[in-house]
Amino acid sequence: MATTARPATPQELTEAVVHRFDNCEDERLRELMQALVRHIHGFAIEVGLTESEWASAIGELTATGHITDDRRQEFILWSDSLGLSNLVDAIANPLPPGVTESTVIGPFYVANSPLRQYGESMVKEPAEQGTPAWVYGRILGDDGEPVPGAELDVWQNGFDELYAVQKPDGEEDHLRGRYITRADGSFAFTAVRPVPYPIPYDGPVGKMLAATGRHPWRPAHIHVIVRAPGYRTVVTHLFDEESKYLDSDAVFAVKPSLLRRFVPRGADDPERPPSIPRGDWVSLDSDIVLLRGNERLASVDRGRTA
Repeated sequence: MATTARPATPQELTEAVVHRFDNCEDERLRELMQALVRHIHGFAIEVGLTESEWASAIGELTATGHITDDRRQEFILWSDSLGLSNLVDAIANPLPPGVTESTVIGPFYVANSPLRQYGESMVKEPAEQGTPAWVYGRILGDDGEPVPGAELDVWQNGFDELYAVQKPDGEEDHLRGRYITRADGSFAFTAVRPVPYPIPYDGPVGKMLAATGRHPWRPAHIHVIVRAPGYRTVVTHLFDEESKYLDSDAVFAVKPSLLRRFVPRGADDPERPPSIPRGDWVSLDSDIVLLRGNERLASVDRGRTA
């Protein structure tokens, strides 16, 4: 009885695996799986992957699964720290000049933050030591017209370098909120000046960073998602232009167009808003420009990282 020839070389094995997906009825899934096989096999052949290296990789993936739960998302950290998240974002969001650029959503986003009033403070922990920040501007369309009724979904870390969701006993709504633009497209909220912080490095990703001579730090920034009917949703950052690590962001998310200046203000500054407590503060004036088009889903809670 005739038998089917078995693959004799690594290249023949690769093609045999690729062809196992030929009968997949989902054309896109077939394309993805076959390309994935070619690239993974190609990587193993190129570097001469050893059995012990393969076993170590499996062990790190297993550890990633073990450390991931409803408060920690280590898989997103892998994607971010390898630049894959930002690459996928760049592929999905080619934008014309003048439109606010997008960047990674990160692992700390939580959907359904509290809806707050114009200028209202996001600071909900009395012990917060950060410098108060008045952040304001307008949401504009790519034609320069204001966008009333747009939603800004905002979150950031505090002076302790942590996001609220990283602290088991913290106030989860601290330093996060949603704001609606007024008739002239204007918005304002009270936050704190962000500080650099490290991505969690006590797990497999941190182990990789240490082994490869990389640091875990991110430059200071505020996260913003802007949604408005008739416009593409943008997921972006407002980076402090004076921050450390702008040239070595651990997740490759910095873009020059997203650098912003936090202006120092004195305690006796007559422009101090009522929501800013006494003492020195900073202000940030930043318009955000949206591209007309279909809204892009960006409200999915992708998990948290403790």
